[in-house]
Amino acid sequence: MPLLKKAVSRSSVRPADQSALDNCLNALANVVLGKEPQIKMALCCLLARGHLLIEDLPGMGKTTLSHALGKALGLEHQRIQFTSDLLPSDVLGASIFDKQTASFKFVHGPIFTQLLLADEINRTTPKTQSALLEAMEERQVTVDGETRALPVPFFVIATQNPQSQSGTYALPESQLDRFLMRIELGYPDSSAERKMLRGGDGRSLMEHLNRCIELDSLFALQDQVSQVSVSDALLDYLQRLIDYSRTAADFAYGLSPRGSLALLQAARAWALLERRNHVIPEDLQAVLPAVAAHRLAPSGGVYTSGQSLVAQMLESVHVVQ
Repeated sequence: MPLLKKAVSRSSVRPADQSALDNCLNALANVVLGKEPQIKMALCCLLARGHLLIEDLPGMGKTTLSHALGKALGLEHQRIQFTSDLLPSDVLGASIFDKQTASFKFVHGPIFTQLLLADEINRTTPKTQSALLEAMEERQVTVDGETRALPVPFFVIATQNPQSQSGTYALPESQLDRFLMRIELGYPDSSAERKMLRGGDGRSLMEHLNRCIELDSLFALQDQVSQVSVSDALLDYLQRLIDYSRTAADFAYGLSPRGSLALLQAARAWALLERRNHVIPEDLQAVLPAVAAHRLAPSGGVYTSGQSLVAQMLESVHVVQ
């Protein structure tokens, strides 16, 4: 069947864009040591016009990766350090009375940027977390009854600490669903850690990181993601995965329509990174853990991680039926 073929086809990426993409991957790998798979997944998320959630213990390099992505993409970026006393107006902005004009003037908040780093997002209250909902979905914010468009592109890269740590507020399902992907960094391998100990600290390495992709090339790559073809057989496999998540007894609830669209778009972006103009089953399987794990929950109150549920999906649903 065509679904199983891995024949080499001409890439849909322009040579100049592909070269810029390769340079970006290599440059980021020299800053965030030993995390090439996570870097590639992060770029996949941004090419798919999604938002990225990075979850791990403190000190693992979450903020370093976020800053490096912003610098390599050459985007205007802002950072918000989320704390328990942060207010929605600290994120969105507020109307301030101007004595000279005797009128209110809107002061833009840090969310009005191309790349927003929401650092330790689960250390703020649900009220402030919800201030991001409209921005992440609609690329706009409404303050004092007036809707204001956000810059283009608009990406949110959020970091969060494990919920077992003190001072954290769990992100609600509605907020988690706004993130196309959630990834973890984990401990570095021994060779990467040795290089870091010998002077490869991310902050010092980032000083030499230059812009790798021009804005026009970034827009072109994002447009090409939507042009990556998907066969009917591939869609059949995708729908079987989604149906399994909705009907299997071990799942409290399955992937939503937004989740299924996110999975398809991420698979297209991954195929583009692999220099292919069509999606194969391995593309879906590669992005499924990052796209689906934070959208799934076990049934019956039994503790099972989202990653375990994704593994069950991949094992139970065959590529060809």
